[in-house]
Amino acid sequence: MRGGLTGAGPTPAQAGLTAARGTFQAAITVVTVLAALALFVSACATGGTGTRDEGPAHADAMAGAATTTPWEAAPTHTPSRVDAVQLVRADPEVSVEVKGALKPCVGDEYPVDVSYGDLTGGPVKDIVVNVLTCGDAVGVGSYVYREEDGRYENVFKTEEPPVYAEIDRGDLVVTKQVYAKGDSFSSPSGENVITYRWTSADHFVKEFTIHNEYSSMVDGDPTPVPGTG
Repeated sequence: MRGGLTGAGPTPAQAGLTAARGTFQAAITVVTVLAALALFVSACATGGTGTRDEGPAHADAMAGAATTTPWEAAPTHTPSRVDAVQLVRADPEVSVEVKGALKPCVGDEYPVDVSYGDLTGGPVKDIVVNVLTCGDAVGVGSYVYREEDGRYENVFKTEEPPVYAEIDRGDLVVTKQVYAKGDSFSSPSGENVITYRWTSADHFVKEFTIHNEYSSMVDGDPTPVPGTG
């Protein structure tokens, strides 16, 4: 008789116990899920620790970071790196004196400053080249090159040292040191800042000049400027 009980179904008491265990396990599962959800919400609400801080920026934020100034938004492209030394050496507009001074200072490093920008409104950005001296980086010549028919043409030059040219919001700005008789080379009396603008006649015209006077107080031993003593 005892063996006949092996295949029999559970008693009502056993069935109730099994159901209770299932309900208890389900309750534990629900509590676990709710606890995990609460921790996730808490982490997102805490400043500096949520996923918002480390996630990708919004599209509007990216657009704001890419905002450019009007002169930078001109439809021109920057050319590949130009050999400024070769450009100056091959330019018939550059004086023999400047070409003769254009020698490497250390190794194969030449004393030239090169910048690109939209000065003439062409499809390719213009190139401004300043040739300097090795020892004290004094500008001995400044030039502007404009791309025309696949080659660069000299559209501006000045070779009255000390001189330096740069691009300022679409204008060409040339700074020239001014020396009075007896001034030391390191202490000029002032400077002239000349602004040029490209015209529809395909050349630069002088817009205005600003003269700045320097202080007359000089430290150290003066070095006479060639031609002023």
